[in-house]
Order: sequence, then structure tokens, then C-alpha cells
Amino acid sequence: MRVLVIGGTLFIGKLLVKRLLAAGHEVTILHRKAEHPFGRRVRNAIADRNDAGAIRNALSGLRFDAVYDIAYDWERGTTAAQVEATAKSIPGDLSRYIFMSSVAAYGDGLNHSEDDPLASDIHTHSYVRNKASSERALFRMYHETRFPVVTMRPPFVYGPENPFYREAFFWDRIKLDRPIIIPGDGNRLMQFVYVNDLVEACFNALEKHTAPGRAFNVADEKPLTQVEVVTEFAKAMGKQATLVRVPRELIVRSGGSASGDPMYFGQNYDLSPITEAVGRVKRVLNISLTPFATGLKETFKWYSKHGSERKLDFAFEDKLIRLAREHSPRVGHSL
Repeated sequence: MRVLVIGGTLFIGKLLVKRLLAAGHEVTILHRKAEHPFGRRVRNAIADRNDAGAIRNALSGLRFDAVYDIAYDWERGTTAAQVEATAKSIPGDLSRYIFMSSVAAYGDGLNHSEDDPLASDIHTHSYVRNKASSERALFRMYHETRFPVVTMRPPFVYGPENPFYREAFFWDRIKLDRPIIIPGDGNRLMQFVYVNDLVEACFNALEKHTAPGRAFNVADEKPLTQVEVVTEFAKAMGKQATLVRVPRELIVRSGGSASGDPMYFGQNYDLSPITEAVGRVKRVLNISLTPFATGLKETFKWYSKHGSERKLDFAFEDKLIRLAREHSPRVGHSL
């Protein structure tokens, strides 16, 4: 197949391109840079994913059988109107348009099935709003014209080459025997998916005739508490973690940020829980999900060899730990 990957040079996209090439597909990637890491095997098209006119020009003279739309503009956002305009600008007789959405599209709540309603167009969080409304726009195209859309709804994606400071946040600290801050009681639920499993689901959707017009939750079956997550990170290193519970109100009052500096629990890891039920992706796309411990071992192996050296400043964490211990002298234990 002639496959266009919108994005394709980082994490999920990079692994997906390699999977497509290994299967013999003809791959073009569309992104904003003049180079990519795949050499002559992959055609390069340069355009802003939010600019349908630029995309049309960049793809002039080409035709495609399938598209993976996996790029999101984290600085400006990517709206439903932009996603729909992109989808309509791709030349060719498409048999698949596979869109990377997110568990965030549900807005909130636990144990969602794919048929549950998505967040509203006026949701206060732009990422939630954009993913949910983009899915609605694409499925509207499916119902009106049989546009062959498939959407993927992963939760936290982990694995080698993760560009977000997530797994490495904890390993950087545990290897130095630093205490790990646990927000609140540590019972907030988190759900993960190994990047290889997500890529395999995307790949299998390419030719599965029952995939178009459907969404797929792609995730580990069992959500974990934040305490359980940190425990698993430590186990992957063969170590124990020392945990310090810090009340969230204290973190907020001290200026802590879930998404940027000063960070206290990995990038965007301390969010209100949204979880999903997994069944359709196994049944329809024949996906076998990698156990969390197994995926973490592979990820830690990569981190040990290739993890980037960061200039770490623990001043904010030390402040929180001190305040927490003043609040409750018995704070801190190992797991």
C-alpha cells in the first residue's frame, strides 16, 4: 500500500514507520522538517499538519491508499476543523484513515467502552475538547460518505524513546535513591499501553475489513494506582522505592505543576483518572497486550543504554518532602 504517515519521526510514529516498512509498504511521512531518520526508503513531504492548503501542495502529484494521522500540535493545539480539513485534502482513493485519539476524549470517568459518549465541544481542557470533537467530525464523515476512519484511544503510552519525561522521571530518581513524591493518598488510578502494542493495533487496522467506522480502546487491561505504578518502575530496576506522600493542596500551594516545572510526579502523570475497558481491540484487531512488567523491563533496558543525561534540580521536591514531614513526622516508607 501507499501509506502516508502524518508525523512519523518520534516515538509512536517512528516505530509505526518501521513496522510499515518491514511489511513492504511504500511510506511517505508528512512533517515540518526537511529531514527524517529513515533514509531513502521513505519519501519526505514538508507541511504544517494544521494547514490543509500546505498539505495539499506538499502532496501534489501523489496518491495514497491509507493515512495515519498521529500528529498533534502541542503548542497551538489541533482542532476538529483542522483534522477534518486535513482528511479531505489527502489525494487518493483511501481505504483507511487511522486517527490517533486518546482516552482523554472521554473527558472523565472510569471503565469506558468505545460506545460511551465523548467529552463535549465546550470542555474546559483544549486537548480533551480537540480529540473528542475531531473524532466526532471524522465519524460524521464516515456516516455521510463512508470515509474509512478508524480511531485509537490509548491512555498513557510508555516505551523506548518516549519524548515525555515520564518513566525516566522516576528512574532518574530511584537510581540515586531519591524519595519519590506520591500526590495525596496515591490511590489515583492510571492506565498504560506499551508502545509496541499500540503500533500493532494501528498496523492491524490497516487491512481489517471490520475496522472502519469504529473506535478502539488500546490499553493494559488493569489500571494501577499511583503507588502501584511507582512500585513497578522500581521493580524494573531491581530496586525499592522510598515513597513520601504529600497532600495535593500542599503541592498546589507550593506551585507544583503536573505538566511542567516544577514537576513532582512525571509529566502529566498526576491527572484526574480516566480509564477504559479493553476487549474490542483484542477481539477485532487480534492484539495480545504486553504485561506492564515485561514492557517496563524492555523500556528500562533502553533507558539504561540511551537515556539522556538531564541536569536535575531537586530543590522543589526537597521542599515538598520537608513540608510533608513537618505535616506528618511519620511520612516516608520503602516499597
